[in-house]
Amino acid sequence: MELREEVRRELALLRERIPDVDGSVVCSVDGLTIADDLKDDSEQIGALSSALLALSRRMTGMAGKGAFEETLISGTNGYAACYAAGPKIVLTVLARPGTNLGLLRLEGRKTAARLAAITSRISMTQ
Repeated sequence: MELREEVRRELALLRERIPDVDGSVVCSVDGLTIADDLKDDSEQIGALSSALLALSRRMTGMAGKGAFEETLISGTNGYAACYAAGPKIVLTVLARPGTNLGLLRLEGRKTAARLAAITSRISMTQ
C-alpha cells in the first residue's frame, strides 16, 4: 500500500475514535503535506505545523524537558494539537470546542506512533 493511502487510513481511524475532530494533516518536517482530511488551508496548516514542531522541539530541549511529544493550542473555537510522528513527520489534529482533551492526547499520540511506524517501514523498503 502506498504511503498516502496508509496515512489517510490512519486519519480516518482517528476521526472515528474522536468524533470532535474537524480534520488532520500529516506533513514532513519541511512542511510538505503527505496527506490530510481538511477542507481548506492544508498546505498552510502543514507549513505552520512544521514550524511549530521545530520551535516546540527547541523549547523542550532548551528547557531540559526531554524529547518533544506534543503541543496543544487552545483557541476560542477549539484546539490544534501537534504531535511528533518520528523524526521526520508531524501530525496536526484540529478539534472542536468541548473535545475530550484526554482522549485527544491519547489517540493523537497513538496515531503519531502508528504514522512513525508506517513511514519508517515504507522508507526502508524504497
